[in-house]
Amino acid sequence: MFKHDIPPTGAIPRLASAAALVLVAAWTVATADQGPAFIHEPDSPDLEWGPCPDFMPDGCRLAVLQGDPAQPNADVFFLLPGNSTAPHHWHTSAERMVLVSGEMQVDYDDQDPVALRPGTYAYGPARLAHTTHCTSDEDCILFIAFEEPVDAHASHDD
Repeated sequence: MFKHDIPPTGAIPRLASAAALVLVAAWTVATADQGPAFIHEPDSPDLEWGPCPDFMPDGCRLAVLQGDPAQPNADVFFLLPGNSTAPHHWHTSAERMVLVSGEMQVDYDDQDPVALRPGTYAYGPARLAHTTHCTSDEDCILFIAFEEPVDAHASHDD
């Protein structure tokens, strides 16, 4: 009865192919100025490690992996020395994190502490203060994808 509402045989694959071409074209335009693909390992000699904010412990370092840390959507490695603590702090941005090495505990305000082992994914909402402990003898290296510019603010309400 509703034969006119059903695309003829062969029309669906043509529609799907057309949609796929549009998506590929849009992706190509969107990624054309992003440059080549690349990888970084924490011990790569070409990786530039810089200091953390002054309130962080000695030996804390950051390496920018991708993007401009003063702009949205930058990725970093955060190195917290073994058996040290990043004091109570917060970030303007949400954080998407994966622990690369070491063992870590994160204590978010008003939540139970969480333990991270290598490969563990964690999400930290924007402005949610927390304390981070590298509980292993080896350094903890955390991959962090920031949505907003990279920052860390010491909490002074302890």
